[in-house]
Amino acid sequence: MLIGVPKEIKSEEYRVALTPAGAEMLTQSGHDLVVESGAGVGSGFTDDFYEAAGAEIVETAEEVWERSVMIMKVKEPIRVEWPRIREGQLLFTYFHFAADEGLTRAVLESGATAIAYETVELETGELPLLTPMSEVAGRMAVQEGAKYLERPQGGLGVLLGGVPGVLPGKVLVLGGGVVGTNAAKMAAGLGARVHIMDIDLDRLRYLDDVMPANVNLLFSTRYAIRKQVEDADLIIGAVLIPGAKAPNLITREDLKLMRPGTVIVDVAVDQGGCVETIRPTTHVDPVYVVDDVIHYGVANMPGGVPRSSTLALTNATLPYALALAGKGWKQACVDDPALRRGVNVSDGTLTYRGVAAAFGMELTAVDRVLRPASQA
Repeated sequence: MLIGVPKEIKSEEYRVALTPAGAEMLTQSGHDLVVESGAGVGSGFTDDFYEAAGAEIVETAEEVWERSVMIMKVKEPIRVEWPRIREGQLLFTYFHFAADEGLTRAVLESGATAIAYETVELETGELPLLTPMSEVAGRMAVQEGAKYLERPQGGLGVLLGGVPGVLPGKVLVLGGGVVGTNAAKMAAGLGARVHIMDIDLDRLRYLDDVMPANVNLLFSTRYAIRKQVEDADLIIGAVLIPGAKAPNLITREDLKLMRPGTVIVDVAVDQGGCVETIRPTTHVDPVYVVDDVIHYGVANMPGGVPRSSTLALTNATLPYALALAGKGWKQACVDDPALRRGVNVSDGTLTYRGVAAAFGMELTAVDRVLRPASQA
């Protein structure tokens, strides 16, 4: 199979979908690989590394898209890339369709097949291709939040770890999944008072066993959230419903309960956000203020640490890429139920329930688009 890796062009996105080590594994497996010149530079991989791995370096993204049967990316295609998607092509990347109807319709109209990293799901419910970036984003959320709590940045002027004789800052984490767990670990390590809220009692019991003593576990209700935001210094939105739009847990009215200079970091922004007033921002201009509350809404947080993020992501995606290239996407999805759950769009049909529900679109069972391969 001919596989293409274009350079990421979303604002301040420095990750790349394939490392030279991954390129070598694909070429040694008999596949052809075209990589856009400079695609790996932001993550520390120059073109000569890819050439040594057997890849062909091409000068333009247009050539990569035109020639490739499978496109590997990190972030969803942005508007300028939509016309490059063609019928029968396979796209393997993060999409977050439920937060972007325009992208959803563009991919549907293209006739391509879209397998979304974020909805590849194991029988256990684990999301193996989302997990590494959730780990990075959760840890970064505390790092970024601590920075914007500083008074010169407009924050409350609170040191999360405190000092002897002064209470540590309070970090409220909404959601006890991978993002929330990693955020809580980082905040607790700094010495903050941490509160995690979730509606899954089993998850709260587990976290209660493994978290340090400065982490408190709370069942999440609207009343409880309103009470907790009143004295929180840093609020981290870490709620995920796989493939679907995130629920709004904090409303515009709730901002009035917060102190001026409180910081919100909504990691769920790429799925629509769990804060009503959040909107996507970039690393260049990451924050804005609503009702005296600082909002951080960078939708590609791991892109700020691309070396670490690229290595973590490609460790997880490469085995799936090898299966897709080696077997063809239909047979690979027939053989692997986790990969089958990653199919969001195919041949002009929408095959993921969460995305269909978000926009009131017709849903086609994924088994229906896979049937020819399963009968072969």
